[in-house]
Amino acid sequence: MDGEKKSSPVSDVGAWAMNVISSVGIIMANKQLMSSSGYAFSFATTLTGFHFAVTALVGMISNATGLSAAKHVPLWELIWFSIVANMSIAGMNFSLMLNSVGFYQISKLSMIPVVCVMEWILHNKKYTNEVKMSVVVVVIGVGVCTVTDVKVNAKGFICACVAVFSTSLQQISIGSLQKKYSIGSFELLSRTAPIQAGSLLVLGPIVDYFLSQKLILDYSFTFGTILFILLSCSLAVFCNVSQYLCIGRFSAVSFQVLGHMKTVCVLTLGWLLFDSELTFKNILGMAVAIFGMVIYSWAVELEKQGHSKIAKNSLTEEEFRLLKERIDSSPLKDAELAITTKV
Repeated sequence: MDGEKKSSPVSDVGAWAMNVISSVGIIMANKQLMSSSGYAFSFATTLTGFHFAVTALVGMISNATGLSAAKHVPLWELIWFSIVANMSIAGMNFSLMLNSVGFYQISKLSMIPVVCVMEWILHNKKYTNEVKMSVVVVVIGVGVCTVTDVKVNAKGFICACVAVFSTSLQQISIGSLQKKYSIGSFELLSRTAPIQAGSLLVLGPIVDYFLSQKLILDYSFTFGTILFILLSCSLAVFCNVSQYLCIGRFSAVSFQVLGHMKTVCVLTLGWLLFDSELTFKNILGMAVAIFGMVIYSWAVELEKQGHSKIAKNSLTEEEFRLLKERIDSSPLKDAELAITTKV
């Protein structure tokens, strides 16, 4: 897994497909699990703790059987990362509770420019005009098809800011930690998942009580609830692994931009499976978003070609310098050089 950066296009598509399918699947499963028309399991933060507990268990089994290797990452980095990741989860849940759905969607859309700015500040990363333009098109498209009523209050705004900042920082940190410690995506996930699972299972019921005014101990578990929790946890393993895979192979910005394909899929499946309303505005927004994603893919490829040309030109200049040094230090006479240049 160390060579994820040198991956083939087929495996890149596979990583994206795994992320989209597992993410859409987990949203559909959680909708049935948490909606009032389903099993009314309204403990989202605790459920996330279950997700990471199962992911940690899979990681431990993988390490024990030799399918993956446990690599060293300093404990303080793992704890710091887990705090940021848990702030992201709690912030998103509180933002959804305190704000309107419209403002919640706007806050999620703002992650793309926030990630761009943070990567510029932290890693001095620059973006071409084509990439910037495509990001704007995607944001407009997803905004058109998802943003409806926009109401905001002071507490909700603060929670949304915390959620956006911590989520953006978490996604940037995934790629940074993989590069810094030459660790594969699954190896990193297996190191962070136990810490996140433990903290979320302890703090999750408290956070959920503030969100729903309900205690998980008072909930009556049925066979259907347990079945959907297990389904949600199983999909979460694939979702978590594919998130680390995608960010490790590409970038946090690419993950955010192409990740909005999940929004399009969720809206479409909601219309097909749950009789959700799909208006002309939704369809128009989805078309614009998909168009923006196509432009983004083209812009990123164009950027790669530009970097490749720069690298080639730099190599040529270096070769020219070395050649010039060899000529200057050679014992050839001026007359011989003149003859050589004429040939």
